[in-house]
Amino acid sequence: MSTRQHGELPLADYDHLSVGSLEHRIRGLSAEELQELLGYEREHADRTPVVELFTARLDQLKSGSAPSPGGGDFRPEQPGPPSGGPRVTPETSAEPIHPPPHGTPPTGPGKPKGDRP
Repeated sequence: MSTRQHGELPLADYDHLSVGSLEHRIRGLSAEELQELLGYEREHADRTPVVELFTARLDQLKSGSAPSPGGGDFRPEQPGPPSGGPRVTPETSAEPIHPPPHGTPPTGPGKPKGDRP
């Protein structure tokens, strides 16, 4: 049984998608498209969690579930846009700390106990 090549698959960049991302993206696929992906998966990576996911979704479609719109752009593996708080600039950053160089004698009142009167 020969399935489609990578560039002809119903999901773009299929080989680079995680199981979590696939779970959301397959919701909009028909049973035929899902069967194509299942065949491709079995011929190439044959990842058990992905095969189980596809099989369970095929069972749902056979039981009367319909493909749902949306979910194709959901990518949990990519972070969302930054929240946008204030940016740190040289004017708003903390003052630099300059520790004394090594070998500099302390200038405080501390003395060894033997030198105390």
